[in-house]
Amino acid sequence: MKILIVEDETSISRFVQLELEHEGYETKCVADGREALDEAVNNDYDLIVLDVMLPSLNGIEVLRRLRQVKQTPVIILTARDQIMDKVAGLDLGANDYMTKPFAIEELLARIRANVKKEMRSSQCVLTCGKLKVDVESHIVTFGSDVIDLTKKEFDLLVHLLTNRNVVISREQALDAVWGFDFYGNTNVVDVYIRYLRSKLDDVYGVQIIQTVRGSGYVIRD
Repeated sequence: MKILIVEDETSISRFVQLELEHEGYETKCVADGREALDEAVNNDYDLIVLDVMLPSLNGIEVLRRLRQVKQTPVIILTARDQIMDKVAGLDLGANDYMTKPFAIEELLARIRANVKKEMRSSQCVLTCGKLKVDVESHIVTFGSDVIDLTKKEFDLLVHLLTNRNVVISREQALDAVWGFDFYGNTNVVDVYIRYLRSKLDDVYGVQIIQTVRGSGYVIRD
């Protein structure tokens, strides 16, 4: 498990880092808001501990920009009397908050709870950038927009997302989505790929599903 600690008070940052590493977490400490945003966007962390009061870019703005591209769990750290920071953080998608000064035992407990919650939710929610697919509820969203997909379109998208970075041949897609007993041309896969692209790529100017010439299709990280 990797945790990013964003805190400009060296004594607090180092203390939290030592405690987390003692618990078996891999950590990195950052003291600057802009550096923290760059680190969080360009690297994968299981959780971020984010102080609000930071140089160059405050924690609330870091969270706002991060949520445009990623849903990494975030615990914000606020001063005890800054109620609006807590409200703003939660409204922007913070998963939890702690007020300073805090007991390290409580922070560790909140980290464990949020990591477990994320592990449970990640089993039924698939994401790729702003694309989010809730497998249980069959709801597909891109940013704040809900995308209307047919059953086969949904199943094909889920299969590609579940096998991210793996090239799926037309035959494999046909077996997984239409079933082994399907009697028809593998071109049906191409047709449904076009349907998905018309609802995602063409509308939002992205390239979610890539064609691997002669092999099939893939969604990459």
